[in-house]
Amino acid sequence: MTRVPSGWEQIVAADPTHSERYVERFRRMERDGADLGGEARMVDAMVARGSRILDAGCGPGRVGAFLHAVGHTVVGVDVDPVLIEAAEADHPGPTWLVGDLAELDLPARGVAEPFDVILCAGNVMTFLALSTRVEVLRRMGAHLAPEGRLVVGFGAGRDYDFGAFRMDARVAGLHESLLLATWDLRPWRPTSDFLVAVLER
Repeated sequence: MTRVPSGWEQIVAADPTHSERYVERFRRMERDGADLGGEARMVDAMVARGSRILDAGCGPGRVGAFLHAVGHTVVGVDVDPVLIEAAEADHPGPTWLVGDLAELDLPARGVAEPFDVILCAGNVMTFLALSTRVEVLRRMGAHLAPEGRLVVGFGAGRDYDFGAFRMDARVAGLHESLLLATWDLRPWRPTSDFLVAVLER
């Protein structure tokens, strides 16, 4: 089967400097003291210290680095090698891997243990190829421990309707345990412009 490039890869193909600018933007935000840990704080509150966490679509590593620093075992996967290179340079400690979430198979890469939480933040779901959305959700679900949870967050207006996402999650064999409108735990409503979905198998 022919691999379908993600939306992110199409952006980078059209603008080869996009990834470098993205990395530098977050480095600048960190230097300026911006709060970049909201997603990580929420996930940290969900699990015991020393849990296994997968940062799916980890980008340059800001979320996974926070979770590693507070004592979790973190694996980060991103399709963009420039972002993984930045994560390795800026945030040593977690395991950073280049990989397509639509082909996620970490046991085949020597990461055999499942995860207590899988976090897919940063609008990652909206950068996937349309035809791979359900498969990405299915593969993330397959990497969860029996009581594990998948946390997905993305904004409205990004060509992925919240209702369509919720249906895709059900098709992928996941069910909703909690819907929020923000990473600081405000309740989700149909009028919310952001969705944080906590899903289980």
